[in-house]
Amino acid sequence: MLLTTQRFTLVALATLLVSGCFDSKPTTEQLCEEHANLQCQQLNMRDGQCLNQREALILSRFEVLKSQSDLDKLNTIKATYEYQQCLTSAAQIEPITAKEIKTKRSEALLHTYDAIDALSLELQTSTEPKVLFYRWTTGDKKALREFLQLEGTKALESAELQYALATFYTQRDGNKTILILNHSLELLTEKDYENELHSIIIKSLASINHKEGNKKHAYIWALVGKEFQLQVASENQLE
Repeated sequence: MLLTTQRFTLVALATLLVSGCFDSKPTTEQLCEEHANLQCQQLNMRDGQCLNQREALILSRFEVLKSQSDLDKLNTIKATYEYQQCLTSAAQIEPITAKEIKTKRSEALLHTYDAIDALSLELQTSTEPKVLFYRWTTGDKKALREFLQLEGTKALESAELQYALATFYTQRDGNKTILILNHSLELLTEKDYENELHSIIIKSLASINHKEGNKKHAYIWALVGKEFQLQVASENQLE
């Protein structure tokens, strides 16, 4: 009886292991082999530098391949920027053995600029609020007008987009900026806390209140920041 039970357990375990193999997600190498549109050949695949950023970029490109959504394209632009920043540092490293490594890193770096330009071109007519904000930050005044037209609508009812709206009014209307930042805090989600958005908003509230002469409120927000272990103000400034 014991032998039969052991055999059953082994068979069940083997079945789970085999099932796990079939259910596992494809690796970035597999995705690159199966999807030429990911343009992995331009990402310096065999380089040990920037591995995490490269894999994140490939996965992001794969999401765009599946969805073709504007938000996924925007996420891919962000992933490309992160890979680009890492490559910029890596391209300056002098390899000890193979000199062509530096050349390939430089080529991959140049590719990131072309990739961002191509995606930005695809997003020129997008009406997604996050895309409009991105286009505005890159100098698109038309996108700014379209973004501001969404003020007061449900389209901007998220902590991230309210903060984005506040950045427009920072140099124009301090009191309105404070109101928008307060509302941004009300909309914070668990994911926003994970992304440290609350930290940015709290620091901004301390700063804008100080700028507007609201010293009591600036002091309170500095103390709130201190509770979150944020370096909002020094002890001398608080005194």
